[in-house]
Amino acid sequence: MMDIRQLRYFVAIVEQGSFSRAAQFLHVAQPALSLHVRNMEADLGTALLFRSPRGVEPTEAGAILLRHARIVLDQMTVAEEEIRGHQNDPSGEVRLGIPGTIGQILAVPLITAVHQRYPKIRLRIAEAMSGFILEWMREERIDLAVLYGQADDHGIRTQHLLEEDLQFFGPADGIRPEPLAATGTVLSLAEVASMPLILPGKGHGLRDLLDDAADKGRHALNIVIDVDSYNNIKALVAEGLGYSILPENAIAAEVAEGRLQSWRIDNPPVSRGIHLAYSASRPMTNAVTVVLALTRETLRDLARTGHWVGARIADGA
Repeated sequence: MMDIRQLRYFVAIVEQGSFSRAAQFLHVAQPALSLHVRNMEADLGTALLFRSPRGVEPTEAGAILLRHARIVLDQMTVAEEEIRGHQNDPSGEVRLGIPGTIGQILAVPLITAVHQRYPKIRLRIAEAMSGFILEWMREERIDLAVLYGQADDHGIRTQHLLEEDLQFFGPADGIRPEPLAATGTVLSLAEVASMPLILPGKGHGLRDLLDDAADKGRHALNIVIDVDSYNNIKALVAEGLGYSILPENAIAAEVAEGRLQSWRIDNPPVSRGIHLAYSASRPMTNAVTVVLALTRETLRDLARTGHWVGARIADGA
């Protein structure tokens, strides 16, 4: 079976017109060239070269091989140039899954950054709850994901990039006769747990995190309404039907406008991790590799610049 090296040697011998000149051109010992030609002739069962007064020339079979060898070598050159160009200017489709709450913050700056830096990449963003996104990763329906929580299983690797603070909040005028601490101050988790709470239902990532935090502190959450939509939670709180706990960024606008008031939670503080996930079981295309790096960079920039309110870069990220 002939290989690319043998074809290169054969073309060089014909073009140089002698084994000795070809050996000098290729920086290969002349006996090695002669051995390669003999092996090729043995594989093909026919002579490929003969010596004439003008030097080494191809036989009829050799001329056929020369024509095809040049085509093959030209195609290899084109392939190498295309691969190098792809490395410098990646192209293709990249599928990214993100929770809707993160999509509101990340999607526009990330799409803009990809479009500016890598115009040949088509970035598709799919939004869903973290649990669904993790399933998409396991089923290889998406290439990358931003998740709440780690998922280092089933051939998936995650990088812990950010921590997002959660805050307790209520209607601007309060709903209980006894006064709370001044807005902007700190409440303990025990105090927060005793308030009438409007929270996502069980199975929602945020609810599971709060349940775990309460269980560790041996507190019982006083939940009066279950509703998964952040917008509905905020609307119900604004109507005075209860308090809630959401990421600081989710309520920042309403707090700034005076429609809600908020308190930090301490003893212990409550936050959740933001993780960037990718497949460890299959090779990443160059397009996926650069989008992974750009997503990491964009997430850090959002926290560093304060565009993601309440987020901070995780230790070691």
